[in-house]
Amino acid sequence: MQPDQLSLPMTLLLFGGGALVIALVGSQLARLADRLADITGLGEAVFGAVLLGAMTSLPGSIASITTAAAGRADLAVGNAVGGIAAQTAFLVLADLAYRRANLEHAAASVTNMINGALLVALLSLALVAATGPEIAIWGVHPASLLLLATYAFGLRLASRTRDDPGWRPVHTADTWEDQPDDDAARGHSALSVWTAFAVSAALVGVAGWLVGVSGIALVRHTGLSETLVGALFTAVATSLPELVTTLAAVRQGALTLAVGGIIGGNTFDVLFLVFSDVAYREGSIYHAISDQPLFMISMTILLTAFLLMGLIRRERRGVANIGFESAAVLVLYLAGMAALVTW
Repeated sequence: MQPDQLSLPMTLLLFGGGALVIALVGSQLARLADRLADITGLGEAVFGAVLLGAMTSLPGSIASITTAAAGRADLAVGNAVGGIAAQTAFLVLADLAYRRANLEHAAASVTNMINGALLVALLSLALVAATGPEIAIWGVHPASLLLLATYAFGLRLASRTRDDPGWRPVHTADTWEDQPDDDAARGHSALSVWTAFAVSAALVGVAGWLVGVSGIALVRHTGLSETLVGALFTAVATSLPELVTTLAAVRQGALTLAVGGIIGGNTFDVLFLVFSDVAYREGSIYHAISDQPLFMISMTILLTAFLLMGLIRRERRGVANIGFESAAVLVLYLAGMAALVTW
């Protein structure tokens, strides 16, 4: 399937169809992940950050690899970082859906805060690579290896912190604790749940490839910048599993999984840059991008910093029953997208 040969109707059909599959199948991932968190005993924060985050990120990962391999550096990076920004904004919708208290207060978790700090570090590393000296070994920047090492270190640190935390959040009437559902764990065999989870992940992966291919064609048909198409269209479409699973997790009362799935998915999404760097064969992708992706990386660091401050402060209520962090993330995200549109 060649993007340059796709007509506009076929482009829109593939894009819409891929996004629909991602949304529908992605809604099953939160339910399956909650069961697996109980079956494995890993807990919602760790399971959400590692497996749920990785699986719901699969469409975006494949879309970035597809566009990078086609030589579309801005589109690949815009999709990767734009997805992180969009998913952070999705937490605002989840916060609005949870009416009892501010979501960041109720879903208190040291693991989620560790992952938030890890996300800032990973994005900063990417920014340093893009603005530093132009280096590439076999077309891959050394920072890509450093991103992988930092990600692995962060996951190990988060796991060890969960087992032996240096401090614990103050328990309040609005704090939701992750308690394994033993009845749910006994009611389903581990094999059947794992199989359903794997099939769902495969389906959203194929849909992510369709969105990536149609995204390339969308740039040609609309004349919009690759960064804008990546950050606003393909990123939002491939991030639909995060939106659906987060809202589903909130409805199911799995609040720590909801927040952990977003933050964990965001840290995994930074690895899209590593995959894209390998797939982009014209040199290091960090030095092939324009100012617009750099703007997106910087803005996403800002969004994550406000989210992290909210997780630490744990404001119970605020405007519209959400914390200051959700209000700040929403305003900054909309302002950033407006800036891209008018660039």
